[in-house]
Amino acid sequence: MNDLVHITKIENRIFELRGEKVMIDRHLAELYGVETRVLNQAVKRNISRFPAEFMFRVSKEEKNELITICDDLEPLKFTKSLPYAFTEYGVAMLSSVLNSERAIQVNIQIIKTFMRLRRMLTAHEDLKRKLEAMEKKYDGQFAVVFKAIKELMAPPEKKKKPIGFE
Repeated sequence: MNDLVHITKIENRIFELRGEKVMIDRHLAELYGVETRVLNQAVKRNISRFPAEFMFRVSKEEKNELITICDDLEPLKFTKSLPYAFTEYGVAMLSSVLNSERAIQVNIQIIKTFMRLRRMLTAHEDLKRKLEAMEKKYDGQFAVVFKAIKELMAPPEKKKKPIGFE
């Protein structure tokens, strides 16, 4: 099974949009071994299975952001159509729409990846709470250490490059 789709390949294709962890239709189609058009047709035939919290259409701004983040989405730059984004629940629902053996196995691997990411986030939150408790317990002598640890735990800030010449 690990030969089919490596977990890091899946992790690299999970993005955060609108506060949700999602996968783009193009990447899912590639993982399932079908064309994006075929995946989207199957979804449209079963649209009642995909409410807004399972799947949504990406906006133009989000599409441009995705293109800058992920190199293999560069061809989307030249298309008028906007891709679909599937949440974890939407990916789970895809297993009922795409019924090939490969789709089932890939789906299992994707769901395991989402679960793994959720566990990692939970562990990160637990660590943050423990650090805050320790900070309250000890006085100012370790303030510099706690500040440095918090900076390391914080997500990196995205710096926007100025447009034009300097």
